Amino acid sequence: MRKQAKGTQWQPKRARRFTKAGSLIAPQLKRASETRGFAQIRLLTDWEEIVGPDIAALARPQKVSYAKKGFGATLVLLVQGAAAPQVQMMVPQIMERVNACYGYSAISRVTLTQTAATGFAEGQVPFAHKPQAAPALSPEIEAQMRSDLREVGDEGLRAALLSLGKNIETRTK
Repeated sequence: MRKQAKGTQWQPKRARRFTKAGSLIAPQLKRASETRGFAQIRLLTDWEEIVGPDIAALARPQKVSYAKKGFGATLVLLVQGAAAPQVQMMVPQIMERVNACYGYSAISRVTLTQTAATGFAEGQVPFAHKPQAAPALSPEIEAQMRSDLREVGDEGLRAALLSLGKNIETRTK
């Protein structure tokens, strides 16, 4: 059994194998979420799955504050100002879904904190890039390519070379 130095927290010994990165950060994430009142980390990590994509696009959880008696917590949601009336209409639905996540009626109130958009763009920018349309190839260049490839006997090779030529010609520089 390992001895623990004074003032340090005991950490379990890891086996000599690969571990998932999520399992390494879980204790720190749990500690950080508990400071904001989130007893269930799942409320933060799976917010879109819990309330649905339409509500998740408008609001995100900021804090859960518990009453002194124990039951009847207040969920504070961060909402952009223009979407606040719409989210206010969805509060019963949000409470129902969040309480289903907790497994009991943990949330009795939902308050909204209105904020401005971050900068000139929307608050949450999607990570995917928009696909760019390939520039059209002129019919003259394509006809020239087809005439150059007439001598190739194999049909599959001819189609592959034609496709390669089109990709090279339409490549953005």
